[in-house]
Amino acid sequence: MTYLLNSTTVHNYFMQTFPNCRKNHSPVKKTIRIHPKDNVQVALQDLQAGTVIHEEGQTIAVIQDVPAKHKFALEDLKPGDKVFMYGVVVGTAKSAIKKGGIIGTHNVGHATEDFGQKTKAANWIAPEVSRFLNKTFMGYHRSDGQVGTANYWLVVPLVFCENRNVDVIRDAFEKELGYDKPNPFRTMVRQMSEALRKGKVEEIGTFAGDDDTFQASERIFSNIDGIKFLTHDGGCGGTRQDSEALCQLIAGYIHHPNVAGATVLSLGCQHAQASILREKLAKLPLAKEKEIIILEQQKEGTERQLLTEAIKKTFLALVKANENKRQPATLDKLTVGLECGGSDGFSGISANPAVGHASDLVVALGGKTILSEFPELCGVEQELIDRCVSDTVSERFSHLMKVYAAAAEAVGSGFDMNPSPGNIKDGLITDAMKSAGAAKKGGTSPVADVLDYGEYIQKPGLNLLCTPGNDVESTTAMAGSGANIILFTTGLGTPTGNPVAPVIKISSNSVLAKRMPDIIDLDTGPIIRGEKDIAQMGEEILELIIAVASGEVVTKATALGQDDFIPWKRGVSL
Repeated sequence: MTYLLNSTTVHNYFMQTFPNCRKNHSPVKKTIRIHPKDNVQVALQDLQAGTVIHEEGQTIAVIQDVPAKHKFALEDLKPGDKVFMYGVVVGTAKSAIKKGGIIGTHNVGHATEDFGQKTKAANWIAPEVSRFLNKTFMGYHRSDGQVGTANYWLVVPLVFCENRNVDVIRDAFEKELGYDKPNPFRTMVRQMSEALRKGKVEEIGTFAGDDDTFQASERIFSNIDGIKFLTHDGGCGGTRQDSEALCQLIAGYIHHPNVAGATVLSLGCQHAQASILREKLAKLPLAKEKEIIILEQQKEGTERQLLTEAIKKTFLALVKANENKRQPATLDKLTVGLECGGSDGFSGISANPAVGHASDLVVALGGKTILSEFPELCGVEQELIDRCVSDTVSERFSHLMKVYAAAAEAVGSGFDMNPSPGNIKDGLITDAMKSAGAAKKGGTSPVADVLDYGEYIQKPGLNLLCTPGNDVESTTAMAGSGANIILFTTGLGTPTGNPVAPVIKISSNSVLAKRMPDIIDLDTGPIIRGEKDIAQMGEEILELIIAVASGEVVTKATALGQDDFIPWKRGVSL
């Protein structure tokens, strides 16, 4: 593996990622051909039939209306012809497509190229990082060497039977300790109820949820960012493998640098035994200052006894955890998850490659990044295999991809079924097309390691993590593998967050950012308009990462309390 620093690498990165693009400050383009090998072009704005496009010496007349984010053919395509985007196969023509004609699910089907062994060395020209070399973030240092971007306490059940008890603890703690969040709809319901009591039914439709009366209690623990209550539907009733995986995931959350300690509730008779959790924890270099409280209801007796013990012990542990304060940390202590959800036809052109450049910056600074969602790497396997630092790493990636694909096909759900209706409506018509754009989140750096679900990250650099494409299952897994910040790109808008890792939401287009400002943290729409390039936006993303990691900026997902947690169940229910 070779790492080369060069003063011109920001420009080179842009041209390497999108060789047919130009840098900023050029006239607004109507279309973009992403790679010279592509035989389709992307509409950057709505195109009417008859619109003439000039593309590298040839003139193309669009013969049908093409909405923004969708694609049209640059040449006549016969049935069976391959469709190329991002320089790779993303589909085949199901019927004849005229030059200038729109492509869609009606005339293009999913297709990918085969992948095999590693064919070349993972050489890399790293981006220029001099402006970030002396920068730090203010984080929570752990004795195991990790640094948190937040300081949370966890309350988590080993089995769904304990979910209600977790909720009771939540009700006891959140408001009294100052972690309760405003709910404007409480006032709205109260106003409607009062109107109904007074017989003024006609007034009910006039109330609009404005809670000016909310006043949070003063926080007793100033250095604890919150208590996170994780509930789930696992731990028993499924396969033993799923229960093992759940324990490993929970162990990863407890080991997480953003977690000060945990209260774990067990029923006692379930598959996900406390002994299994302890075994998983013993394999991790757990910070010595972390306290883990494990209580079993069938041993404690009544629910009241269980809850009394849990609340007392948790409160005393919070007193100790509150002693940790933010201190400067170098950027190599960042572990950044790379996620996309609610993607559109612009995601792979703006937000994803901008995140990819931010990933390359973090890697060049000695940090770690995690690219997950294996169904959305379908079609770009060979590129990633060739970027692996060794045959061992590449073979593991190939093996996990093949096993996952076979398992999906066995239940009648191959990777080709991945695009959602929203994806298709906004221009991502095949899984391979979606994957080619999604993979841009991983930038261009070598693949340092490949992790199976639940494994904790160890090696600096870009890591691939086997997860589903499901947004929440994927972000849940990335946090469980150690991501202390998650970048989440979206073209359609999704509120997904995580209980312990701040999630920075990045829009692929400005229309979304303006329509849903309550969930979007950063807009990469300027790339589409030609106002900024990928490298500039990538550096802006890294600056935002530093601010969030320091507690200076609260992400929209965190502010909304979007604490999504869904463990992946690979097996069947028994």
